[in-house]
Amino acid sequence: MLPENYYVDRVEELLKQRGWTRYQLAQRSGIAQSSVTTLLNRKNVPTFQTLNKICDGFGITMAQFFAPGKRLDLTDEQEQLLDSWDAMDDRDKELVKTYIQGITRQ
Repeated sequence: MLPENYYVDRVEELLKQRGWTRYQLAQRSGIAQSSVTTLLNRKNVPTFQTLNKICDGFGITMAQFFAPGKRLDLTDEQEQLLDSWDAMDDRDKELVKTYIQGITRQ
């Protein structure tokens, strides 16, 4: 279950990260500025359509909206590597981790 003000807090966080105003979000998302202000001031839960427009305005997916800090935009190559990782047993995973740590040390 999401915290009570999750939507508002997350939008405010994204605005701050980008250095945007509410007006800029309204312009980029195609939502009236008054609607953005009402949503954030009253701490309303947006409709699916509104949230989708907000995500489009920020240039993120809904998955990224709900999973901040997670890598959700993997390339095909990265997905292949993760599929291979999932197929490994624990011993092989340890070997791969050791190898990667060895080659990435500077």
